[in-house]
Parts: sequence; structure tokens; C-alpha cells
Amino acid sequence: MIHPVSPGSIFMLPHGTRIVHKLQDFLRKEYARYGYQEVMTPLIYKKDLWETSGHWQNYMEDMFMVKSGHAHDCTHSHDDKDHSIDTNEGLFGLKPMNCPGHCLIFDSTPKSYRDLPIRLADFSPLHRNEASGALTGLTRVRRFHQDDAHIFCTEKQITSEITSCLSFVDHVYSAFKFPHYDLTLSTRPKSHYIGTIEEWNHAEEALIQALNKSERPWTIKEGDGAFYGPKIDIMVKDSSGKSHQTATIQLDFQLPQRFGLKYIDKNDEAQTPVIVHRAILGSIERMMAILIEHTGGKWPFWLSPRQGIVIPVATPFSDYAKKVADHLSLGTNTTSDNAHYFVDVNNSHDRLNKMIRQAQLQQYNFIFVVGQKEMDEGVVNVRTRKGDVLGTMTIEQVRDMFSSMTTKLE
Repeated sequence: MIHPVSPGSIFMLPHGTRIVHKLQDFLRKEYARYGYQEVMTPLIYKKDLWETSGHWQNYMEDMFMVKSGHAHDCTHSHDDKDHSIDTNEGLFGLKPMNCPGHCLIFDSTPKSYRDLPIRLADFSPLHRNEASGALTGLTRVRRFHQDDAHIFCTEKQITSEITSCLSFVDHVYSAFKFPHYDLTLSTRPKSHYIGTIEEWNHAEEALIQALNKSERPWTIKEGDGAFYGPKIDIMVKDSSGKSHQTATIQLDFQLPQRFGLKYIDKNDEAQTPVIVHRAILGSIERMMAILIEHTGGKWPFWLSPRQGIVIPVATPFSDYAKKVADHLSLGTNTTSDNAHYFVDVNNSHDRLNKMIRQAQLQQYNFIFVVGQKEMDEGVVNVRTRKGDVLGTMTIEQVRDMFSSMTTKLE
């Protein structure tokens, strides 16, 4: 699934990439329900932006910096002279988070109180210069993806937006069938923070109200907040009992002020919005590691990179097996939906029992055996990775079963 290259760097191979896309697609469908708009932002920004956001002063050691400077030779034909122009645009930083870019998007057009809340979501990769000793498999890497989002809202909307975020977390983690997760409130750091103590106290009180409204138990991590605001962290335990921070919900009064963000209230006066930083999965890579442990590689159908495999009982039925796999993957003119599923074919020359056993070990959710009878009738013989034999089904019946399992997130 993954292949280490250097500390903190990975290749994501085809089956791992399938899972990444499944997770992203799942959240994209939920974005419509929760009112998010997806955007795409640059990977690199000038030093000036990071100074405005406060990252340069408070987060620089955890960022990757890029020095820009190139000599360009420009030949002007009208006087036949060469002019060497040395351009040096200074320092750039690879983004460790998306919030400054989302602030620029918010500020790109005038905003009214009627426009708020504005919820912007972003899946673009992030880079953080983690210490080598802190790097651990998929759980902590230097290049990663978040289901990152920022909510721009009024102060009166804070509690409802935080409550909605907590509801979003619960919905997603229920789909993963996590038996339990912990909520923690991280408060103002002792140093390297921006804003006044009064602003921090106000922000922390808003999060406390939302946590109490959730009616779930929560604890406090003193001094563990981000430099720009307090946050709610969601902790999930892996199969060994080790806790991992996954989702995060952060309240920020500082960044809107630093970027001069404004909206016009109902009295035609300019007001500063509040930002809620929010990630439901946290790092997608870390969530994958937790899910691998949680499922033991037995992925639920809707998230599985190996949803089905077609096995011909003998070589003469290989063409039919390929046709079946294509139809199960992509559908046909007669099937009722056009969803795509991951269905492979085993074209090896091994014995049938060995191919079935191999498919079970590879955790294919469904195994489809085809021979002369199945080819004559245009059907497949269906069994599960547990060894349960479901009997004969048509292609449309199988895809209806797939659709039902995907809809229910089973």
C-alpha cells in the first residue's frame, strides 16, 4: 500500500490511493449536507503572507522554506544587445496549513452578514518540517493531506458552528464504527501566542459552551492550543491502545484581524468575522493508519480497495470473467446506476480452491466464480471473504447489492 522513500516521505500505491479517494469522496458528499464549498489553493506563498498570518514568527521552524533567484537572459532584437536581468523574489514557504489562503479567498469580494457563515473546504497537500525522531509510518509524515476547512462566521454563530462540526465528527466516526473517541479542550499556550488574554478567554468560553452542549465527556489540555487560538481535539485509540489525535476544531479571533477581514453587518457597519478551523479526519494518512489497525485489513465494502474479484474455473472462461469484471466495475446499459466499483480478475492458472483462498487472504469483500453454467446463463456464483456462499446472481443483482451496501456505509 505504501513505500517509504526517506523519513517523512511516502509513495501511495494504487490500492492505498483508492482508499484516499474513497475517504475524500465520502466527505465531499457530506459537504453538501453541511454547507461547505470546496476550493483549491496554491502550495507555496511569499514570506510576506506568512508574516501577516503570524506563522513566520511562531511556526517558522516547522515550515519548509524555498529560496527564489534566477538569472534570465533577455535579447532585444531592436538594438541587438543582451540584457541580463537578475530577479530575486526572496523567500517562499510551502504551506503547512490552508488558513492564510482561505483568508485571501474570503477577502477577494465584499461580504455581507447575509453571506455568513462561509465554509471553505480544501484537500490540497500540506508540508510540515517534523523532527526526524517524531516521524512514524503513516501517523506522522512531512507531506500529508487534510480534509481541511475554515468557517467564517459572526460571533453569534460560533456555538452553532462548533456544534455542527462536532455533529459532523460523530457522523463520520459512526460510519467508521469507532467504538469510542475522546474530546479534549486545548487552551492558551504559555508563550508564542498572538492576541490578548481577554480574547483567548472569550474564545475558550465559546468552545466550552459547545462542548457542554454536545453532552459528551471532555477533558482539558492546559497550554496545548495553537498559537492563534484554543481548539478541540478528537483522540482515537488504535488496536494497541495508543491514542492518536485525529479531528480538530479550532477557534480563531486573531487571523481575521491580521488579514483585515471584514463583513458589513445589518447596520451597514464593518465587522471582523471569526474563523473556525476544522478537520474531521485530521491527516488522511494518519486516519488510514488507524483504520488499517481498526479493521485488521478487512475494509468495509464502501471503503474497500478490493470490493470484488472474478475467478474463472478454467482458462476458457477467462474472457467471460473479464467481461463480468468490467460490467460489475462500470455497469451496463441495463444496470440501474453508473457507480464505479473496484472489481478485479484472477487470470492465473492456479487451482480454483487456491485462487479462492488467495482472494480471501487479500480480503476481497466478494468473490465471483464463473464457469460454463454461469457463462451460459449470464450470471455469477457469489461468495464472501468469510466463505459464505450466496448463490447465483445476475450482474444487475450484484450491482444493486453493491449500491445498497455503499448507501448504508456497511
